[in-house]
Amino acid sequence: MFSHIMVGTNDLDKAKAFYDTLLGTLEVRPARVDGHRIFYITKTGVFSVSKPINGEPATCANGGTIGFAANSPEQVDKWHAAGVAAGGTPIENPPGIREGAGNKLYLAYLRDLDGNKICAMHRMPA
Repeated sequence: MFSHIMVGTNDLDKAKAFYDTLLGTLEVRPARVDGHRIFYITKTGVFSVSKPINGEPATCANGGTIGFAANSPEQVDKWHAAGVAAGGTPIENPPGIREGAGNKLYLAYLRDLDGNKICAMHRMPA
C-alpha cells in the first residue's frame, strides 16, 4: 500500500545521526543524503526525512509526505482526479514523471482535507 513515508526536520544532520543509530538497530544501512533529504531504502519500503521545501519550520506535518504505491501512471492519474473530486487540493507539479538519482517515477501530490501531504507513486521501468 505505501511506497514511502517522509517526515520533516529542521536539522538534517541531527536527524541523520538519530535515524542512522535508531534504524541501525534494525539492520538498516545509514541514510543516503540527497540535498535537503535523507533516504533509508529497504526491500520493504523507504523511510525519508526532509527539510521542508516551502521554507517554513518542520512540524509533525510540514515536510512530511505519505506515499501510496500505484500499479501504473494511469492509476496515479485516477487517484489524483478522485482526490481532487473529493475535496483534495492539488499541490506541486501536475501528475507526471520525475527523475532523479537514476530513478524515474510517475507522481501526483495532494493535500487532504486536513492539509496532510499525500502522494501516489508508480516506479517506471528502467
